[in-house]
Amino acid sequence: MIRLENICKTFVLRGRRKIIAQNLSMTFPKGKAVALLGRNGAGKSTLLKIIAGTMRPDSGRIISDGSISWPVGFAGSFHGELTGLQNTRFIARVYGVDSDELVDSVQSFAELGMHFSLPVRTYSSGMRSRLAFGISMGIDFDTYLVDEVTSVGDNAFRQKSEYVFSERMKTRSAVIVSHALGFVQRVCQHGVVLENGIVTYYDDINEAVRHHQQAVKFGG
Repeated sequence: MIRLENICKTFVLRGRRKIIAQNLSMTFPKGKAVALLGRNGAGKSTLLKIIAGTMRPDSGRIISDGSISWPVGFAGSFHGELTGLQNTRFIARVYGVDSDELVDSVQSFAELGMHFSLPVRTYSSGMRSRLAFGISMGIDFDTYLVDEVTSVGDNAFRQKSEYVFSERMKTRSAVIVSHALGFVQRVCQHGVVLENGIVTYYDDINEAVRHHQQAVKFGG
């Protein structure tokens, strides 16, 4: 379970205020996958970072009764001068998991080949995302935060990613940001639409998708 209590977040861009969260209070239920939907620029990735604890809200707090992953698909926390292998071992130590087992899992899943032993700064964005997804799936979090990761790679890799993620979701929770509406309808039970700093929660993912499609069609 993750509960947002009175979360506020505003950015100032070129003298104009951009409201990301306006006194948001809601609960993401335990054992469910929830889609976080919204137009481009609505603040979905920012809200994920706030939930993960990698970005502070202006006010309010996040309460959780379990472990939360970093936003999978966001690879900004990797050290660019370290190799994929070294980053994997470092993260294993931080989260207290067996480093050899995690390395084997990531090496097999991410399909980075010789690049696994090269500095992450040389990686494409897709390679960084595959590394981030592979590492996160190798660590047993209670809730996974996912940001567009299943759209990375060729069709075979996307299918493999979705299968691995779906298997994990049988026993865990997730908050998922994705423009692939078919994917979220397959793996999510509930949905949230973020508009102008306000969220609307739907128990039925299909109702959330319909709301999102109408918002995109009519510009919010």
